[in-house]
Amino acid sequence: MKRPLVIVLSIFLFIVLVIPTLIVMPFSHSSKTVVVADQQKKAEAAASAKSKDPAVTVSVYRTTEKKVEAPSLRDYLVGVVASEMPAEFNEEALKAQALSARTFIVKRLVNKQKATDQAVVTDTPDYQVFKDKSELKKIWGKDYNWKLKKIEEAVDGTAGQIITYNGTPITASFFSTSNGYTENAEDYWENTIPYLKSVKSPWDVDSPKYKDTIKLPVATVEKKLQIKLPTTNGDVGSNIKRTPGHRIASIKIGNKTWTGREIREKLNLRSSDFTMVRNGQTLSITTKGYGHGVGMSQYGANGMANAGKNYQDIVKYYYKGVKITNADDMLNKMLVKK
Repeated sequence: MKRPLVIVLSIFLFIVLVIPTLIVMPFSHSSKTVVVADQQKKAEAAASAKSKDPAVTVSVYRTTEKKVEAPSLRDYLVGVVASEMPAEFNEEALKAQALSARTFIVKRLVNKQKATDQAVVTDTPDYQVFKDKSELKKIWGKDYNWKLKKIEEAVDGTAGQIITYNGTPITASFFSTSNGYTENAEDYWENTIPYLKSVKSPWDVDSPKYKDTIKLPVATVEKKLQIKLPTTNGDVGSNIKRTPGHRIASIKIGNKTWTGREIREKLNLRSSDFTMVRNGQTLSITTKGYGHGVGMSQYGANGMANAGKNYQDIVKYYYKGVKITNADDMLNKMLVKK
């Protein structure tokens, strides 16, 4: 009687323990294979994404040292993006900035534009702010490594790409913060540019630079504008007309009519969307936004990125009707001509 019982128990244990293992093993192996294959694909995708910018140098006039340096295109772009946009921003916003920066410099290189006899650009806001790695290290201190890595990834993640309109690099203008809208090019620079059109930019309200108030002595304003302000307290300015971007198109102050840009530049205001109030011998000026307002808003780009948009979405929103294309052919032709 014992022997049949042993046999029955053995069969039972085989069914309970061995058969499930045999059933699971192929799937377990398959699952591991799928995971490994997926990881490999991701690694390959990451490697292929790290395509390099062409071996082009950019001659930059360093204003402090009063000399010309020639960093590689990649190093130049890293120095520009690091200087023009906070490294804390979303990586997709940084990629959009890298794309704008590359487009700007490629256009100048291809068109053989010069800032000085020996340099294509300077390192100032007149072109694009540029700082080399030694300068960035001093500025960033202990945060240098992670910030540099993040900026480099944004540049490498868009390597070789530029923004074009009808097959040519665009004027990739950008600025810090909008007043809720960007500005038509013709309403600030007077020249119509089809892809630089006013769009809503509601994300900018979260920018620390969205609103600002300064106080200036009335005598200082009168001297800078060469006018006499109304002597009564209250709002200053009449016959105010606004642009589609909600900035001042024209305003009458004293006996003269000004553009918003003229007032902004003469009084060094953050924006051409402003209001003025006189209180005794003081003029309070409140601005919305920071910058000329044409093109891509940097804080708007970061807001879009935080909302889940990628860098292509961002640039195509702020630059209307554009395409993202490869700059290699343009730059390689330039190298051959040299």
